[in-house]
Amino acid sequence: MRTVHSTAELRALLAGEQRVVFVPTMGNLHRGHLRLIHRARELGGPVVASVFVNRLQFGAGEDFDRYPRTLMDDAQALADAGCDVLFAPDEQTIYPNPQTVVVQPPSEADQLCGEHRPGHFAGVLTVVCKLFNLVQPAAAVFGEKDFQQLWLIRQMAAQLAMPIRIVGHATERDADGLALSSRNRYLSPVERKVAPQLYAALCGVRESIHAGMAVGAAAAAAASTLGAGGWEVDYVAVRDAASLREPTPETTTWVVLAAARLGSTRLIDNITF
Repeated sequence: MRTVHSTAELRALLAGEQRVVFVPTMGNLHRGHLRLIHRARELGGPVVASVFVNRLQFGAGEDFDRYPRTLMDDAQALADAGCDVLFAPDEQTIYPNPQTVVVQPPSEADQLCGEHRPGHFAGVLTVVCKLFNLVQPAAAVFGEKDFQQLWLIRQMAAQLAMPIRIVGHATERDADGLALSSRNRYLSPVERKVAPQLYAALCGVRESIHAGMAVGAAAAAAASTLGAGGWEVDYVAVRDAASLREPTPETTTWVVLAAARLGSTRLIDNITF
């Protein structure tokens, strides 16, 4: 695996390559990230991963400064997983000048996580767009745990006519159901034992809807259960997976999404059905 840090190095290394498959990350890699590399390898062509902690997607008081940075370990894990190129730029490389031009997300970004993290998705889409322009991949692979993020990236690629195939990969979980996340390492041992309740709540919403409970009542019951268990709930919501809007009688695939804090750690998860 080659590791490059500058735009010039990256472009020289990829010059003329038409089949690049890209996996953008913020590092502190876990098994879920490495599954993305494996999925990228299945698509053919050289696999490029990036590690960059993007300041633009963090709000005031969020964990930008303490977000785990483990580049040496990440590089070894990527090499072992079969990655061909690691692009590990510093902030000056990605933002050599103040980033006054940003990607404006559609209105669907203002709900769910966007309601609780104003400006977050503008920061996400801006850095993903910029990384796409630098890497110029034929395809890019993203995890489905960040369902709203993936939905918005698909919209950006489609509406801005980006010639990039956006590939989603199923959420990787521990045996007890907890979705893998770099932020899981913030959890205390006691909190880690409680954390699978979030996934259990999502499954409960799905089963309640299948049993005939109204969508809003099922989501509210799950939020109440989490709150009683010590969680600070941002939302539990059910949406049409294709439109990210409220389900209608025509909805064929549903997604239940949740975000909640356990102690100081904010966790998100979703399931489709």
